[in-house]
Amino acid sequence: MPTKRQLPTARLRRLAREMRRLRSEAGLTREEIAASTAINQATLYRLEYAKGRPQKRTLLTLLKEYGVEESQREAILALSSQADEQGWLRPYHADLPDELVGYISFESEARSVRNYEASCVPGLLQTEDYAQAVVRGILPNVTAGELDRLVRARIDRRAVFESDEPLELWAIIDEAVLRRGVGGTEVMVEQLNYLTKLAAEPYVTLQVIPFSVGAHPGMPGGFVVMDFPDAEDHSLVYMETMTGDLFLETDEDVRRCSQTFDHLRAQALSPDDSTRLIASVVREYVRGRQQG
Repeated sequence: MPTKRQLPTARLRRLAREMRRLRSEAGLTREEIAASTAINQATLYRLEYAKGRPQKRTLLTLLKEYGVEESQREAILALSSQADEQGWLRPYHADLPDELVGYISFESEARSVRNYEASCVPGLLQTEDYAQAVVRGILPNVTAGELDRLVRARIDRRAVFESDEPLELWAIIDEAVLRRGVGGTEVMVEQLNYLTKLAAEPYVTLQVIPFSVGAHPGMPGGFVVMDFPDAEDHSLVYMETMTGDLFLETDEDVRRCSQTFDHLRAQALSPDDSTRLIASVVREYVRGRQQG
């Protein structure tokens, strides 16, 4: 029976950072801790890099070793007990790739998301038919069952807009996204009309970078910057690549991607002009359908 995955959460990341900080302030190496506590270095590494939630007795041993006062100890224990709470989890998520489940976890906990896409509509803004066409195109050998799970996961993610405090999404897309006929004319017309509808919601800001801009900083590919409600939960960058998905959390990576997003925002059309461009592209699709 396969080992149950420890899925990432913002709280687990915070706990890991806190344990790294405490050990550093105590002036101790992992080798020294392993020698004095009999907690092996692999366990310490997993704890300090959010690879798993520690057992309570392990955490208590480490906090004592680091000389942590009782009041702070209780706060850390409480953080650990909440570290794997995931109300967003669905039964079929167990069959999804780890990177995707991790992304869904962070997205569900985020306060705001800044998303740039160069080749397709951002996942949170996709219609079901468009999502199916995207998955089939990216994964030509996908099975019917895998396709269903991946599309359901994408549609379920819209729940972040349905809470009392909906996720704030600022999405920027290249004009190529509008003109790439994913799924055919009918699918694109429905998708672009859906974009226009969501762009009118107060929690969504949508901008388009027109072809007339020429070269721009987003040409290497899309990325996501996630910010969390608690200031202690540092921002996180997510990128999809041909060799695997990446989660980046160093200050340098977050700053670089945030600056790139700011440049793209400045070069993109205003939200109103972006909506007008989308409407004009819809009319082009409709005319092409009528002429065909």
